[in-house]
Amino acid sequence: MSTPESLVPSPDARVSPACGDHRRRRRLPMAFLHHLNSIQEWNRVFLLVCAAGLVIDPLFFYSLSISAGRLCLFVDGWFAVSVTVLRCMADLVHLVNVYLQLAAGPGDAHYTPSPASAVNGAEARGSGAPKARGYLRSKTGFLLDLFIVLPVPQIVLWIVTPAMLRRGMTTKVMTVFFISFVFQYFPKIYHSVCFLRRLQSMLGYVFGTIWGGIALNLIAYFVASHAAGACWYLLGIQRAAKCLTKQCVGTTGCRIEAAACIDPIYFGDSVASLNGERRSWAKNLNARATCLDSSDQFDYGSYRWIVPLVTNPSRVEKVLFPIFWGLMTLSTFGTIESTTEWLEIAFNIVIVTSALLLVTTLIGNIKVFLHATTSKKQALHSKMRSLDRWMRRRNMPVEIRQRVRQYERQRWAAMRGVDELDMTRQLPDGMRRDIKYHLCLDLVRQVPLFQHMDELVLENICDRVKSLIFPKGEIITREGDPVQRMLFVVRGHMQSSQRLRDRVRSHCMLGPGNFSGDELLSWCLRRPFVDRLPPSTSTLVAVESTEAFGLDAEDLKYVTQHFRHTFVSERVRRSVRYYSPGWRTWAAVAIQLAWWQRKQRRTLTSLSFVRPRRPTSRSASMEEERLRLYTALLTSPKPNQDDFAA
Repeated sequence: MSTPESLVPSPDARVSPACGDHRRRRRLPMAFLHHLNSIQEWNRVFLLVCAAGLVIDPLFFYSLSISAGRLCLFVDGWFAVSVTVLRCMADLVHLVNVYLQLAAGPGDAHYTPSPASAVNGAEARGSGAPKARGYLRSKTGFLLDLFIVLPVPQIVLWIVTPAMLRRGMTTKVMTVFFISFVFQYFPKIYHSVCFLRRLQSMLGYVFGTIWGGIALNLIAYFVASHAAGACWYLLGIQRAAKCLTKQCVGTTGCRIEAAACIDPIYFGDSVASLNGERRSWAKNLNARATCLDSSDQFDYGSYRWIVPLVTNPSRVEKVLFPIFWGLMTLSTFGTIESTTEWLEIAFNIVIVTSALLLVTTLIGNIKVFLHATTSKKQALHSKMRSLDRWMRRRNMPVEIRQRVRQYERQRWAAMRGVDELDMTRQLPDGMRRDIKYHLCLDLVRQVPLFQHMDELVLENICDRVKSLIFPKGEIITREGDPVQRMLFVVRGHMQSSQRLRDRVRSHCMLGPGNFSGDELLSWCLRRPFVDRLPPSTSTLVAVESTEAFGLDAEDLKYVTQHFRHTFVSERVRRSVRYYSPGWRTWAAVAIQLAWWQRKQRRTLTSLSFVRPRRPTSRSASMEEERLRLYTALLTSPKPNQDDFAA
């Protein structure tokens, strides 16, 4: 008995709220997930921008340099311009993030919309104002974001430093630089750490993989080494400027302003003329030998290696060497020599303490991540060794051993040692259904057979499909064996071969989107129902490494019984006939037979005036043999088209 069309809801029909609430709730979270993905992507980008900002700020220290020819302190103009542009670009991204947070947009790490709010559109639209108010009142919210984008280093570099150098305050310039750096850098670190923790609480792994966690810890270690090396350079150049100032004070006719260059910001395009006092100071060989040529003549302490660096014109070497010193010191591979000055002693204490903390936290985290990565590979190797011992003890053939090894390797490459079924087996039913719906929906929709089914049917199919992997050359089903499941190809190709006659077989290639085992679908829809599984009409072989998902006989029976009106529709019936290998083979045979019959009739018509006789040529006998063959094929039973009747 067929189902009346009036009882089958059309895709365009409107559903009442009582009946369509489940379907509407299913569609809204999908659009909601796309919005949530954009939020997560922006948060990841902003986290990298925060790390870049922590790298840019210490670069301001390297703009200070000492002229070897004039024995004076100056600001490298082009380097200062480059660093200032980078800092302004990072601040611009911070301001964009502030705007998005005030608008409750994707830049807000606090903005974690819930599916419950997505059901009610008005609630979702009105949730921006409370989020913005919460952002303004938060301790790590608007005020902290506004504080870390203040142009403090730019003001110190372009306004304060030139004014102090013109007055000859060479050593105090570094003190102002260091205080302004600490004043804004530590709140910026606190902001980045809080933002990272919020992302970890929402996403687990920030970048989705273990290697992303390793890279994040390495970036943090590099930023710490870079900041420590930049501070070491700043305090070292302060010690060199202090040495020059001391030599100038002890030299007759030298004022303290001579230790600062006439042009505080030097771009290298013009050279100011030197007066007699500065010219004589530039020719002071004693000051040059004591402060710049060697570190043995002055008590540099832990800044001994900085002496040849302060006058080095290469900006790359000036940046890389302090980073190397920071990496070596923070990894506790470097030794620190100190003088009795309290600032140097305090700096060394901070460096040693930070080294201990970094070694025990960051490097410890990297070790944990590496162990998590290698433990799965070790488990795979242990499993392979156990399988080899078992197969060797059972005297398995070499071919079977190779097939087992190949399957395990391909399964590892596809799943990365994660058994999704085992992970979701202990979860509640509702949570497990939602996870499988999210994982399998895109794959199920790639199958043309399921394109015309509604969300409720697809949800039940996603809940019951199983992911399968077949290595190259694997025989999946044999002709005549009971069909255990329907297979839907996701990636790779399979060959379906069917015996038509003695030593004659038809071959059909199944690619992504095709399916096999439609005999099982006919068996489920047959009335009266037969409890015996149907035999397979073809042999299925994996031509290459193939990924597919399958519906077992019992699961397919459950879906077809509860949603029978969907599977007996005309669209589904046409899809089955079009994509089924059995129907394709039968259609190809019918077309070829019609063609040969027409060709034979035309040949007999053109030779009607000739006395009919038996064909003597070999080609004619072959055509006659083919005609007999195709006649036998056409009269053979075709796929049962009555099985889809309701």
